[in-house]
Amino acid sequence: MAQAITAAQRTLPSDGRKIHSLHAYFLRPGDVDRKTIYDVTIIRDGRTFSVREILALQEDRELFRMTASFTAPEKGLSFAARSMSDVPKPIEISYTHDDFSRDMGRGNDIKWGGGARPYEILYINPPNDERGTPILDDQLMWIRVADDLTAESVRHEAGLAYLSDSTLVDHVLLPHGMRWQDPNFEGASLDHAMWFHQKARSDEWLLFEQSVEWTGSGRGLASGRLYDQRGQLIASCAQEGLMRWRDNV
Repeated sequence: MAQAITAAQRTLPSDGRKIHSLHAYFLRPGDVDRKTIYDVTIIRDGRTFSVREILALQEDRELFRMTASFTAPEKGLSFAARSMSDVPKPIEISYTHDDFSRDMGRGNDIKWGGGARPYEILYINPPNDERGTPILDDQLMWIRVADDLTAESVRHEAGLAYLSDSTLVDHVLLPHGMRWQDPNFEGASLDHAMWFHQKARSDEWLLFEQSVEWTGSGRGLASGRLYDQRGQLIASCAQEGLMRWRDNV
């Protein structure tokens, strides 16, 4: 999604339009060793809104399709239904992404597949309960892009999208006392929607609140909210994922 946003941004009018929403579908797995082409179609350029469709292609095979809307900033009434949770500050937390990866593989045959990614996470309430114990609480973590992206806002929009796709759908198994990393489980992202509310730097710590909304019919739906350290709601997102076990594939 981050690369698709970057490709779309290069086609926008020069009046400072920023992304305010996107909806993406993950259609096929890609190959990291193959070149990916991002094909941008201009759907509409109005007085204040622009809409783009972006396809990700490898050897003419469509992997990903996203529609994104951009608009020029303007003043308006402000309201947010949910306030940021009362949580410890990033400097007060020491449990990292690496710690969670280690604990996911401790005492069993599970190999956590997250690998090295360009973001950092500080877990506030990591889901480390024993398997079989349902976890219904929202998952709370501080998250940021690991590299300094400078002050260029367009890069931070892409960074926010990247962060929103990190760990969100992983938690749809928690209400069932299971984990995304469990043996024989095969999960994948199906689609992702995101709404950008406020300008923010994605290389500074943001609180990511994640909720499981529903599971059923081999799918799970999760929602998320990103807040800055002042408590402003920066972005909202939702993602649906596939939930299958190898015996059922």
